[in-house]
Amino acid sequence: MTSYVLKTLWRHRTRTLLTVTGAAVAMFVFCFVGSVQEGLNRLTTGADADRSLIVFQENRFCPTTSRLPEDYASRIREVAGVRDVMPIQVWTNNCRASLDIVVFNGANPAQIQKTRPIKLTSGNWQQFAAQRDAAIVGRNVAQRRGLETGDQFSIGDISVKVAGVFESTVPSEENLIYTSLAFLQYTRGLDAAGLVTQHEVLLEHDADPDRVASEIDATLRAGSVATTTRRKGAFQASTLSDLVDLIGFAHWLGYACVGLVLSLVATTTVMSVQDRIKEYAVLQTIGVRPMRTMRLVLAESTILCLVGGIAGTLLALTALGIGGFAIGAEGATIAFRPSLGLAITGTIVSLVVGVVAGLAPAIQAATVPIVNSLRQS
Repeated sequence: MTSYVLKTLWRHRTRTLLTVTGAAVAMFVFCFVGSVQEGLNRLTTGADADRSLIVFQENRFCPTTSRLPEDYASRIREVAGVRDVMPIQVWTNNCRASLDIVVFNGANPAQIQKTRPIKLTSGNWQQFAAQRDAAIVGRNVAQRRGLETGDQFSIGDISVKVAGVFESTVPSEENLIYTSLAFLQYTRGLDAAGLVTQHEVLLEHDADPDRVASEIDATLRAGSVATTTRRKGAFQASTLSDLVDLIGFAHWLGYACVGLVLSLVATTTVMSVQDRIKEYAVLQTIGVRPMRTMRLVLAESTILCLVGGIAGTLLALTALGIGGFAIGAEGATIAFRPSLGLAITGTIVSLVVGVVAGLAPAIQAATVPIVNSLRQS
């Protein structure tokens, strides 16, 4: 059966190649859209998103507009359920949605090393902690900007020396650049001495995040700047609200690509069956059962879809792995990363679509009227 199906596909090489190529392109887009959705889910869910809080200035959005006193940290630490507080100064080159956003996070180097799930692939922590204008750069940023340890990197009013490049188990971290808090506070043009953009609050294991958030806002209400405290995931989802809507719409684009593959493979298989209608009649005449004929056609459509779908999926995963793509807004970034789940989803979708696309042509081939079909020239 396999050799017969392969010979049938090879007989119409141009049509087979075009169908496989079309399926590959559609599944490439499907996987790319899926990676964006996965990136958003990783950013807004999980232990880090639910067990950390972000204290931000009330009614502020872009990081450049939030200016909180750094000494709020000591008052936040007194709230029951708080394990640690990390003041962070954020600077970004673009508050609007961008595919090449650069985000600096200034914080205490010791706290960065202790709390962030990052590992230096080059450089060392000692230089980063000792040199005020030193920075460690996420792998994706280094890849996009062509940065290596020892390079000088400048953007806007900020100029840093790359003390190391890091990778992380949290993909969004690889789109950040970390510097010391004092460096960003005293950089010319930022005018942020004694101020920070936000306070990141790490909670005790048994603390109720919502209760702690309410108590922090109540504690700081008498301060010079009012605050809004939310879970880190909720804060990032709110920050990226415009992109969340766009990604939700793009999700339908992924479904449209699946529909395109279904239509393309089904059309090709129907054409193939109609071209060989007399051949199927002959097969029935020599004793080939209808169910076997159906399996032949289903195998043909499934092979077309699987070859194209797997090729498109592998191409998408390769591009995602090499490209280091990310999109961000207002200091938060969504990383596009390849994943095993994405590979499995792409393969399963290709298999299912291949079977569904071949059902109607398979039934047609299995039920051809023998006499009328043999009379065709």
